[in-house]
Amino acid sequence: MSSGQTLNDTEVQALSDTLDDEYRSRETYAQVIRDFGDVRPFINIVEAEARHASAPINLFEKYGVSPPSNRWAGKAPRFSSVHEACVASVQGEIENVAIYDRALKSTRRPDFLAVYQTLRSASQDRHLPAFQRCAQRSP
Repeated sequence: MSSGQTLNDTEVQALSDTLDDEYRSRETYAQVIRDFGDVRPFINIVEAEARHASAPINLFEKYGVSPPSNRWAGKAPRFSSVHEACVASVQGEIENVAIYDRALKSTRRPDFLAVYQTLRSASQDRHLPAFQRCAQRSP
């Protein structure tokens, strides 16, 4: 543990929640690609979600806490069409922003706040608009 500080239960829970949601998003988007091929915006966002998961994992490691495993592996939702997946992904990104809003209130640690704000911004400013455009296309 390089920080010399112990995380409290609220911080661990918030960090776990953010990581779980990043896992869920990546597994969901990867499943859409497996089901429908290299479709946008999923091909553009799936790898970003993998990078996003690494940020909370790095914080777990920095503070000497084992990160939770990916409970979504092999359990991603499936959709009947790309349009349906886009509509669901809009809601998923809205929920992701809400998770980060809660996480931002869980700590005063600058390293946590920086990660949470960066990942919240990616969902709000990049992923959500991409899925909204996709959902607005005719099914």
